[in-house]
Amino acid sequence: MFRYAYLHGFASSPKSYKGMVLAKAFARHGVRLELPDLNAPSFQSLTMTDMLDAMDRLDADGDTEWRLVGSSLGGYVAALWAQYNGLRVDRLVLLAPGFGLQDHWERLVGPGGTDRWRVSGEMEFPDAAGILTPVHWDLVEDLEMYPRIPEVPCPTLIVHGSADEVVPIESSREYARSRPKVRLVELPDGHLLHDSIFRVEAEILKFFRLV
Repeated sequence: MFRYAYLHGFASSPKSYKGMVLAKAFARHGVRLELPDLNAPSFQSLTMTDMLDAMDRLDADGDTEWRLVGSSLGGYVAALWAQYNGLRVDRLVLLAPGFGLQDHWERLVGPGGTDRWRVSGEMEFPDAAGILTPVHWDLVEDLEMYPRIPEVPCPTLIVHGSADEVVPIESSREYARSRPKVRLVELPDGHLLHDSIFRVEAEILKFFRLV
C-alpha cells in the first residue's frame, strides 16, 4: 500500500493552490495526498536539512513505500529524499524541479544580491502569505552540503512549463535526456503551472496508475 505526499516549493505552504487541487483530485480516487509543511521550524530559518527532516518525520514508521510529488524547491527535496532512501520511493513526479539552486542565487536575487545576503546574514522574501520575511543565510550555506543534481533510482515524471521564468526548462530537458527512467512533459505555461493545472493533475494520476 503506497502513501502519497506533495512537497511544496519555496515561499509556499501545504495550502498552496497546486497542493489543494491535487489533494482534491486524489481524494476523488479514494487516495489521501499528504501535505507536509516544509517551513519547519519556520520560513525564516529554512534549510534543506530541515526540509528533509520534515519528510523524515512524515515517514516516522520507516517502512512505507512512497509516491511523491514535489514542486520547484519541493521537487529538489523530493528527489534528494528519493536518492537517500533508495527503493522506498516507487514513483516520483517533479514539477519544474529546482535542481542546481546553489548555482543560481545571483540570477534569482539580482546582481550583488548574494554578497549582500551573506554580509547581512538575511534577505527578505515574501512568504506563503506574501509577507516579506527575512530568510537566514544558513539556507545558502546548508544547501552546499547537498548534490546539485540528485540521482533518482525510480521511474520519474517531470512536468515543466516551456515559459518558466524561474527555473529554465533546459535544466529538465538535460536531466531527462540522459536518464532512461525519466520522462519529461513540456507544457505551454510558466513556473507555477497554474494555467495547466488540470493537465498536470491528469498526468500525475495516470503516472501513479490511479486512473
